[in-house]
Amino acid sequence: MSERKLNIAVLMGGPSAEHDVSLATGRVLIQHLDQSKYDIKPVTVSREVRELLSGKSPPSLPTEARTSAVSTALHQAQEAQIDVVFIAMHGEFGEDGRLQGLLEFFDIPYTGSGVLASSLAMDKVKSSELFRLHGLLVPAYTHFMRWEWEHHESIILDFLVQALEAPWVVKPVDRGSSVGVSIAQTTEALRAAIQAVFQHSDHVMVQEHIQGAEVTCAVLHEDPRSEPWPLPPTQIIPKTKAFFDYASKYTPGATEEITPPRLHPAIIAQVQATAVQAHKILDCYGMSRTDMIVRDEKIYVLETNTIPGMTETSLYPQAAKAIGLEFSDLLDRLISAALRRHRVHHGSRTS
Repeated sequence: MSERKLNIAVLMGGPSAEHDVSLATGRVLIQHLDQSKYDIKPVTVSREVRELLSGKSPPSLPTEARTSAVSTALHQAQEAQIDVVFIAMHGEFGEDGRLQGLLEFFDIPYTGSGVLASSLAMDKVKSSELFRLHGLLVPAYTHFMRWEWEHHESIILDFLVQALEAPWVVKPVDRGSSVGVSIAQTTEALRAAIQAVFQHSDHVMVQEHIQGAEVTCAVLHEDPRSEPWPLPPTQIIPKTKAFFDYASKYTPGATEEITPPRLHPAIIAQVQATAVQAHKILDCYGMSRTDMIVRDEKIYVLETNTIPGMTETSLYPQAAKAIGLEFSDLLDRLISAALRRHRVHHGSRTS
């Protein structure tokens, strides 16, 4: 007697600035999930008030269900015996622990990291503090809130100019995919970059600009009782921009991506060890991808992504393919990892 198919809900979209990237991730996931193993149920979350849309799914995606609030949808998922929610939502509400908390509340297995790891990784200041506390190098930085800038703009600018050498990297503390990130060469450009961040967040981080080889390293973690392991790192060389910004990440051909990187094998091994260490420091699970800069044989950690992109141009599936792990097999592993964690931590609803 054959085993029944698993019910997999692919959750995508959402109100973040990464809505469209999330839809692209969801579309690619649905194309590559093995239909002989899974009954795939696409769920699109709108940009507004976190409602679930069924009649407005991305082109080429099947549509199901009716518009409902997230809590209602999760009740329905519980009743429909969804075996795993595959989270394809990037940025706030999908990647920052809030969605993970709801899924925990409804006792529904889901892919990726848990509540705390998701929240910490999304907060670039808190994660940088933890990385530094555990001995990893991070670029020098400072941070401040919108209200502080509104009351003390000139004081903050003077401090930044004195404390950090130009150029400065300016970014929102709590956004992903390089949304709102820019490099400022002058004080006026710095002022404008800070103002631009406030379109995305109330919390700004300003870092020193570390010039070196930009690399990223994916980590796969398949069992909460075992060690995570690194995939081959990728070196990123933007062709049209000064750094790996939003456009460079999601425009085909905008970057040269080299796996493994053109670095000494000892440095590559150190990059991999650093990615695993960052994954463990934040208590990530399933998958993560840590971005780093290598300069003078020193590795500076920029951030860890708990839900890396899974589009045609995304780096995580490219790293998996470099070791012969095809996309569908990678997705199988992530789903199995979600079920395994749920059995270990909560007991299983599935046989």
